[in-house]
Amino acid sequence: MNPANVDLAAIARQEMIDRGFSPDFSPAVERQLETIRATPGAGLRDLTALLWSSIDNDDSRDLDQIEWAERVPAGIRVLVGVADVDSAVPKGTPIDAHACHDTTTVYAGVRVFPMLPERLSTDLTSLSENGDRAAIVIEMTVAADGSVSGGSTYPARVRNRAQLTYNGVGPWLEGHAAAPAKVAASGALAAQLKLQNEASQALREARHKLGALTFDRLETQAVVVDGQVRDVVARGHNRASQLIEDFMIAANEVMARTLRAAGVSSIRRVVKDPERWPRIMELAEACGQKLPPSPDAAALNAFLTRRREADPTHFPDLSLAVLKLMGPGEYAVMHPGETGLEHFALAAHDYTHSTAPNRRFADLVTQRLLKALGAHPPYSDDELEAIARNCTLKEDAARKVQRDMNKRLAAVALASRVGQIFRAVVTGVTPKGVFVRSLDPPVEGRLMRGEAGLDVGDRLRVKLLATDPARGFIDFGRVS
Repeated sequence: MNPANVDLAAIARQEMIDRGFSPDFSPAVERQLETIRATPGAGLRDLTALLWSSIDNDDSRDLDQIEWAERVPAGIRVLVGVADVDSAVPKGTPIDAHACHDTTTVYAGVRVFPMLPERLSTDLTSLSENGDRAAIVIEMTVAADGSVSGGSTYPARVRNRAQLTYNGVGPWLEGHAAAPAKVAASGALAAQLKLQNEASQALREARHKLGALTFDRLETQAVVVDGQVRDVVARGHNRASQLIEDFMIAANEVMARTLRAAGVSSIRRVVKDPERWPRIMELAEACGQKLPPSPDAAALNAFLTRRREADPTHFPDLSLAVLKLMGPGEYAVMHPGETGLEHFALAAHDYTHSTAPNRRFADLVTQRLLKALGAHPPYSDDELEAIARNCTLKEDAARKVQRDMNKRLAAVALASRVGQIFRAVVTGVTPKGVFVRSLDPPVEGRLMRGEAGLDVGDRLRVKLLATDPARGFIDFGRVS
């Protein structure tokens, strides 16, 4: 089949339907959308004078999070502003019902299927540059040792002064490139970002000492030109993406502790002990190191850190294998007085999702729980349980849509490379077969020959045997 004849956008929409999503918004949603305005309500704390900025992907328009920091005697005071989506989308309305059903924005390569109508998520509630917006501000003080104190949350009026990108800010913070234009034009903004980076690195170091895991993750991104897939490339992480991740994690922990202290039920983000710890132990032994017989985040992170320093070239392979062996996260309800819902990968005892309400329904629910403190809770425990189950199911479904579409995009991009040899790592061993991921480009496919005796994390060389863009099949064969 000629790859040019494959309608990837139509396939993506059908994938969404097959996985239980509603890719189209109802007329009721469109009618409600016409009544929504971007102007923040009265009575909010006015923080528009602060030099807020955002950092995201080059093409991101659904901006959920902005940041600002200042040095104080106790360390660095950090403010994270999160889009107040609840102020525009009340519970029980048509838009809310759609978001409750789909629970997440799905990025399908050739098309984005937003949880909220685009005019809302990329405009009216997006923290876009130079627009006044309502936000929930999460405030904390980061000490030199990375400890966090003084966590508080409150509504405010904010204004994003500089919409920046990972690709622009990251290399500059790392000293590899000149400052992006907006940063070069403002000494105050440059100083602000360097201060945020200082706080970020302190947070990251403190988490790693507690056992938060160190990974180098490569994400696949299709290069699409005039609607045609030209290539598949790896999108890595840099200092700017780490900064946003560090602030996001800290803000989510503050939010979780706030809800726990208030004695209300809330939705938590949970990553349980690794499902296949014995196999992780085997990978460590293959590198000449030992892990304890029971899951231990600190020991695992120490191993990962040593491997990153000893073999940075192959560390992404190891990262991918360990991530696969750990299993996915899930949402769960924490009731007042309850403990034990932890996030193994982050070494966090109090963790929720709250910083992406334009893109995740769980975050919007958390926002409503926060705003209702001291009043009647917006959700019963039974409602929260149902929401947590659906968010987990839809997150898994979204991963499958994205995985299948990434395979189709890759099949189109690799159609002309059949017969070539690639380095690869085993990512899955299932009753349906053995799956591998080539490393350059980072593409996953099925191993059609030579699969005997392999397990997750094994490295090998593979030959591309065939591609089927319509079905997203990429077939490899093992070579000696």
